[in-house]
Amino acid sequence: MSARDDILARVRAAVINDGAHLGDAVAEQAPVSRGYRTTGEHSPGSPEAIEVLVDRLVDYRAVVHRAATTAELARTVGELLADARSVVVPPALPADWTSGLTAGTAVVHDSRDDRRTAAELDQVDAVLTASRLAVADTGTIVLDGEDDQGRRAISLVPDLHVCVVRTEHVVHTLPEAVTILAAHPTRPQTWISGPSATSDIELSRVEGVHGPRMLHVILLG
Repeated sequence: MSARDDILARVRAAVINDGAHLGDAVAEQAPVSRGYRTTGEHSPGSPEAIEVLVDRLVDYRAVVHRAATTAELARTVGELLADARSVVVPPALPADWTSGLTAGTAVVHDSRDDRRTAAELDQVDAVLTASRLAVADTGTIVLDGEDDQGRRAISLVPDLHVCVVRTEHVVHTLPEAVTILAAHPTRPQTWISGPSATSDIELSRVEGVHGPRMLHVILLG
């Protein structure tokens, strides 16, 4: 009997016996080893973890900025969006983060009661959000739909994403990140590793195919 025949036989038996046979087969399987590491060498928010994150982000062609204070953050946001006609922000984004914007940049608030359509978001030049955490080892930033990050659409449609990562939320490894995210398993997550890009067409890198073409990360703290 081939492996395919064996699998199909088990499926038939499971259907006939109301799952009892399949349950026995699963119970007979050897336990799976869970010997992978759950923490990294660098503690969350440490200078070493942050340097690893910066290295990965730059490698992914994201632009990284540092801000020790909220005032520096606001100034950086103002400089990055100086030419933007509009920027969409989630409902609970700290108001002082946008205090450095010029009068020529309109702030579009995307609230639960007043949500923009995809077509309307496409007319917005940029988006400014916070983040839930960042994984240094993979250069990945995760948004989980909290009110300072907003719904997934606002960070996927505009061409420029300015994302604020608090340095204390930088972890070294993916298992550490998954443990934190597991506290709210029903929240929609967006995992970002650099600007949206693909190399499927003749192995030539194309950016902005299915998300922002430009990603600026501001490390706050």
